[in-house]
Amino acid sequence: MSKRRTPEQWQALVDQQRDSGLSAMQFCKQQSIGYASFCNWRKRLSDAQAGESAAAAEASFVDLSSLMGASSSSGSGWNIVLSLGNGVELRLSQNG
Repeated sequence: MSKRRTPEQWQALVDQQRDSGLSAMQFCKQQSIGYASFCNWRKRLSDAQAGESAAAAEASFVDLSSLMGASSSSGSGWNIVLSLGNGVELRLSQNG
């Protein structure tokens, strides 16, 4: 009968394999772990971490209302550049 492992235990095994220098197949054979199960869990845990990273990198709002109250008589106006990634920028400017 196969042993049930928690996601935390699978993560520990994935980390051990990575640090061992062994291939996944060699590691699984050495630890008596099913290779297909190991690969499925490694992918599942990797996808979960990627999702967490993406959620952490989500954009947030910045209140720019203070820029709108700036005196246009000063002639300074405003210039806003939003970097959207992959070299894409959105530029907003106001002429005094």
